[in-house]
Amino acid sequence: MESSSTNKSYPFYIKAPLILVGLYLFFYILYILQDILVPFAFAALIAILLNPLCTKLRKWGVPKILAITLSILVAALVVAGVLYFLSSQISQFGEMAPALKERSASLLQTLQQWATDRLGISMKKQMDMIHKITDNGQQYVGQTVGALLGMLSVIFLLPVYVFLLLLYKEQLVTFIYESFQKKHAEHVSDVLQSTKSAIQSYIGGLLIETCIVAVLNSVALLALGVKYAILLGVIGAILNLIPYLGGLVAISLPVMIATITSPGYTTPLMIIGAYLVIQFVDNQFLVPKVVASKVSVNALISIAVVLMGGALWGVSGMFLSIPFVAILKIIFDHIDGLKPWGKLLGDEESGKLLKVKK
Repeated sequence: MESSSTNKSYPFYIKAPLILVGLYLFFYILYILQDILVPFAFAALIAILLNPLCTKLRKWGVPKILAITLSILVAALVVAGVLYFLSSQISQFGEMAPALKERSASLLQTLQQWATDRLGISMKKQMDMIHKITDNGQQYVGQTVGALLGMLSVIFLLPVYVFLLLLYKEQLVTFIYESFQKKHAEHVSDVLQSTKSAIQSYIGGLLIETCIVAVLNSVALLALGVKYAILLGVIGAILNLIPYLGGLVAISLPVMIATITSPGYTTPLMIIGAYLVIQFVDNQFLVPKVVASKVSVNALISIAVVLMGGALWGVSGMFLSIPFVAILKIIFDHIDGLKPWGKLLGDEESGKLLKVKK
């Protein structure tokens, strides 16, 4: 009797609500703990990326703590170099602020006159709309400043998290192995190795791709005579890290600057054309060749998880969503009962592999 009751299968109308409630609680916990989980997730990715350097230093006889410290210092120097470059470019951008303000005011006046003559929208109604947009914009700016301040605290926590993850790497791996039965040790080893390889390939390839896109953007903008071409090109490449949606924002920034600083609309249209060509090169050549990974995620799932990640954790969630799904696919592919889910996430049968990135 006990055996039959233990193996009892509940009907779908009972299991489905329980699954939905479980998923709701799971994502709710992820949402309320985002201030803790987001920096920890980024730290885990960085630790996996720095692990080969740390391991190589250990093989050269460097003590463990010193090897970890040097690895983090190298990463910090790279980030500091990028920030210094951006800050120097932004300072030049600030010198043109009065001219940009004057030009934007002139364009706004022309646009208002066009809306009055062609669309029949009165000046009063236009001003009311502008005030509403401004009020919403101020609220958004306040939220953005708050988010940036929160990110500053995260930046100080990241090195600590990365140091501790690398320091206790062996204990964490041992815990994972001992959490499963010995007969599953081979599968656990395959999952860990595949996950490490996929993330290292993803992050490393992404950095290389970002540098290439930054060069392509900057060269295109310089050729078109756009002001602050290098700054806008680098910012566009960084925004390109946000899957799918970042590319749209990357195009809008130089178009807006060109519209304000140059007469006519030829340059903005040429910028759109140039960026579309760069996006084509990026998606067709750089992503499959440079951002090479052992895991492929189909476009439908990619877009869905990016949007859900954005709703859950904002921009951080959009970036973390694809590595998270890649790890899930690796796990699903190694568990017999979950292999159909792995095939659902993957893109192996479509003939058009979308390598893990966006």
